[in-house]
Amino acid sequence: MRNPAPTLYPIHDLLAERWSPRSISARPVEPAKLKSLLEAARWAPSSSNMQPWRFLVATRDHPEQWQRLFDCMVEWNQGWVRASPVLILSVAALLTPEGKQNHHAHHDTGLATQNLLLQAVAEGLVAHAMAGFNRGLARETLSIPEAYDPVAMIAVGYPAEASDLPEAYREGEARPRERRALNETVFGAGFGLPSPLLQEGAG
Repeated sequence: MRNPAPTLYPIHDLLAERWSPRSISARPVEPAKLKSLLEAARWAPSSSNMQPWRFLVATRDHPEQWQRLFDCMVEWNQGWVRASPVLILSVAALLTPEGKQNHHAHHDTGLATQNLLLQAVAEGLVAHAMAGFNRGLARETLSIPEAYDPVAMIAVGYPAEASDLPEAYREGEARPRERRALNETVFGAGFGLPSPLLQEGAG
C-alpha cells in the first residue's frame, strides 16, 4: 500500500515512499533481499569509520530466535507485528576501539538503519522501526554486552492490506502523513535564528 509523503519540495522517490505501516504480510522475505538490506546498512557513513552498528536478525525460519525478539516488544507492538516474517534489533557500540565513549554511536546506528529502511523500499518491502521494546529484557535475553546499547526494533516484510490488521490499528494506517514546517526545524547560524534560505523570496 503506497502512502507517499506530501512534500513541499522535490525529493527522491525512495524517500517519499518510505513510511512505517503496520500492515505486514506473513509472506517470507527472500534471503537475497534481506541480505541486500543488511548490505545497504553496512555502507552507511560513520564517524572515523567506526561502524558502531550491529544487527540481531531473526526470521520465522528459526522460530525460537524470532520469538526471543518478539518477546522483547511492548504489548501494543506485539499486537500488530505478529505476522512479520523478519525481526531485527539494532544495537550501538558505545565505545571506540580505544575504549573511549563514542558520542556518535546512536547517530551512526541511525544512519545505518535508515539505509536499511530505504533499501527495503527499493526491494518492495516494508521496514518499520520501533522504540517500543523492553531494552533491559533485550539486553538480558539476547546476551547484549554492557558496552553495547539496544536502539530500535525493526519489523520487515511485504506490505499487506490495512484490513488485515486488528481493528485497533487500522485507523493509524489511514492517517495523513505530516511533519513540522521546515522553518520550525531549519535555522540559520544560531539556534532559533531564521534561515535566510527559507525566507520569502529566497531561491
